[in-house]
Amino acid sequence: MNNYQGRLGIIQRVLPNYRVPFFDLLAEHAEGGLSVFAGKARPSESIKSAEALNSAMRAKARNIHILGGPLYLCWQMGLVNWLDSWNPDALIVEANPRYISSKQAIHWMQARQRPIVAWGLGAAQISGAIARLRRARRLAFLNSFNAIIAYSQRGAEQYASLGIPQKKIIVAPNAVAGAPKSSPPKRPDEFPVPATILFVGRLQARKGVDRLLRACARQPEKVSPRCVIVGDGPERPKLESLAQSVYPKAEFMGGRYGTELDGIFAEADLLVLPGTGGLAIQQAMAKGLPVIVAQGDGTQEDLVSPENGWLLSSDDVSELAQTIKEALSDPANLREKGRKSFSLVKERYNLQTMVDVFVEVLNQVNA
Repeated sequence: MNNYQGRLGIIQRVLPNYRVPFFDLLAEHAEGGLSVFAGKARPSESIKSAEALNSAMRAKARNIHILGGPLYLCWQMGLVNWLDSWNPDALIVEANPRYISSKQAIHWMQARQRPIVAWGLGAAQISGAIARLRRARRLAFLNSFNAIIAYSQRGAEQYASLGIPQKKIIVAPNAVAGAPKSSPPKRPDEFPVPATILFVGRLQARKGVDRLLRACARQPEKVSPRCVIVGDGPERPKLESLAQSVYPKAEFMGGRYGTELDGIFAEADLLVLPGTGGLAIQQAMAKGLPVIVAQGDGTQEDLVSPENGWLLSSDDVSELAQTIKEALSDPANLREKGRKSFSLVKERYNLQTMVDVFVEVLNQVNA
């Protein structure tokens, strides 16, 4: 693939551990080097942050967190000093107008006639008394960029519906794992008793782990699955209490990373993510797992089809319970879906293909 010949900068609110492989791989294709400017999350967010990168450089921001919930804003101290010091030829920022210091970066780059690229989930529908004003401000912010990289096809459609020219929008399927270099773990044609259902993610209300516990409780006794929950977060005490009353078999493993998490994936039969988000989908697919996921932010729709899993249409516990029952009723079909997951990640949804898109966009905006 081609490289980007200039000096590249990336601004992140925080630097989560799962992004380290992406930034390091992108750095290997940035001939002038890559520096990532990022700060710390709020303690309540339970985000496992990286302190350093390997191939890329890390510059530390001081995040000022303002208000919370739907009114949350973030200002990053030291941004202009970092820009002056690193002097990037191109810049990538998160496409989130709530990160209000990003406007400093936009002005800095525009004053030097250098390209700036946004990267984001999409632009969900805005409602409320000042919806028109908020949409106008969002559109003005997004129109400041030379290009916008969307995580998913749905995200790209949202940007277009907001009024962003289609030619400025590019999709780079979100990935956290590289193309597999070896075969997936070997799993027997028949399930062990019980089969293992796996959830991986931050324990927040929007992740739907409560629905997973209730759906497992509705399974017939003879197929009652082992439910392994990997992750930490503000909802963990509440979920552990709920599990004691509705599904005591649930196992809360806390945060697991690297080879330890690989071992957990290898023991699982099915990944279930019933709420929003879910980068673990691509990780699980790389380990040859079939998946049941909610529609979430649109990434799921790109990754999951009837060939490799199930896409839930609602937040209804009954639908989730029935889908789990269907999945566990046919081991041969489930294993075949797992094999398809593996081939999709190997051929299409992996870090290298994601980096390829970023490099292509950077070269286009510098042309």
